[in-house]
Amino acid sequence: MRARIFALGLTGALAGAGPLLAGAFAPPPGCTLNITVQLHDCQVSNHFTCAGDAPGEQWISYADGTGEFFVSRIDDETRWIESISRDRGEIDRLDIAGSADNASFSELLATGRDDYDFVMRNNFGEAIRYIGHDQLTGERVTIDGVPLERCDFALRMEDESGAQIATRRGTQYISRERRIFFGDTEVFENAYGDRSMSFQAPVTFAFPGDEGFAETTPKFDCDMLMTGLSPLPAPSTF
Repeated sequence: MRARIFALGLTGALAGAGPLLAGAFAPPPGCTLNITVQLHDCQVSNHFTCAGDAPGEQWISYADGTGEFFVSRIDDETRWIESISRDRGEIDRLDIAGSADNASFSELLATGRDDYDFVMRNNFGEAIRYIGHDQLTGERVTIDGVPLERCDFALRMEDESGAQIATRRGTQYISRERRIFFGDTEVFENAYGDRSMSFQAPVTFAFPGDEGFAETTPKFDCDMLMTGLSPLPAPSTF
């Protein structure tokens, strides 16, 4: 876990910055951009690491056609340490001590399944409990030269009283080498029965020196979104 001063300083810099405009992605000072991933559903993600963070921690910036809308920080076990939602002005942080069973990427790799039960607290004084599991399917795929493995997941979200807020289920991809999840298909349903579906699988990967590295403009499925042909996307993962 990195020092509290650095965490607050970097979060303030990220939260205070304006939406990304078309052009090259520039991580905060002291940070290094490592991967740019073009995703389905008119999104692009830029993955960077920072010198002041704990080993294995990484940040991910998500942008759509209007600019950056979500930033998250995960650790070596892919726990959702911190996230910033631009449109809501919301900052969520993992309550490690208050969580019954924190997520473990190591457990997923070792046994093929990881069950979790953790709590996120936001700057509005709210807490959400996430209870669910990830399970490898055994399917291995290669996307744009990057080896990935498919993973099923299902979770439910509860408020502090134990009332169900929503459920999420679907498939994702994992990279063993980079210890990270990438999206795929997801069904999101709230407590009122409203349902949305998303398809946010990676399409291309760009590393330093590659064409498309540091892009901030998404390339795929943007015309479909503009014409209303794409289903309503589910909330982004942390």
